Amino acid sequence: MTKQPHETEIKLAVGDVASAKKLLYRAGFRVYKRRLFEDNTMFDTADLKLRESAMAFRVRDAGGKATVTFKGKPVPGKHKSREELEVKVSDGATMRTIASRLGFVPVFRYQKYRTEYKLAKGSGIATLDETPIGVFLELEGQPAWIDRLARKLGFTEQDYITRSYGGLYLEWRKRNPKAPQDMLFKQGARVQSSTSQQSRARQ
Repeated sequence: MTKQPHETEIKLAVGDVASAKKLLYRAGFRVYKRRLFEDNTMFDTADLKLRESAMAFRVRDAGGKATVTFKGKPVPGKHKSREELEVKVSDGATMRTIASRLGFVPVFRYQKYRTEYKLAKGSGIATLDETPIGVFLELEGQPAWIDRLARKLGFTEQDYITRSYGGLYLEWRKRNPKAPQDMLFKQGARVQSSTSQQSRARQ
C-alpha cells in the first residue's frame, strides 16, 4: 500500500517541543500517530547521481516497521513539492542489504522522533520532528492549506524551509565542523533548540 504519489510540504523551525505542542493544540490539531523513533538511511549511487538530480532513495525503520521511499525531483516554488512513492517492507535490514547488492551505497543516516497531528476536518498533516539539530514542524497538504495553517500557527512565508534534513545537516556541519557525518542522537542527549536556526535555515 502506498501513500499519495505526490507530496507538498514545508518545514518550520520551532524553539522547543513544548512550544511546538502549544502551537499545534491552539490551532486545533490533535495527535494522530503517537511519537515514534525513526532511523533513516539514504542511499545513492557511488557517484551521487540521485543527489545531483535532487532525487532521493531512503529506507526508514520506525516502530518495528520499515518503509522504502523514492522522492523525485522537486518542482520549483515556495513549497517543497515532488513525487513520493512509498512501500512498506517486512525487514529494513534486508532491504538495505538488497539496495547494496544492487549497487547503491549508504550516503547519509539521520534520526528523529516524529509525532503526527491532524485537525478534526481536512486531509493535511502536521508532524512534530525532534532532531539532533533542533525541533521542526512539518506541514504536508495542499498549498493553500499549508499557507493557511502556517499563518494560523504564527509563521510567514519567509519562515518556510524546503530543504531536506540532509541539506539542513550539511549547513549545520559548516557551522559545527567537528560534528559527525551522520545526524544521530548521542545517547542520553536532549533535543537541541532550533531557535537560532530560524533565520539561517530558510530557503
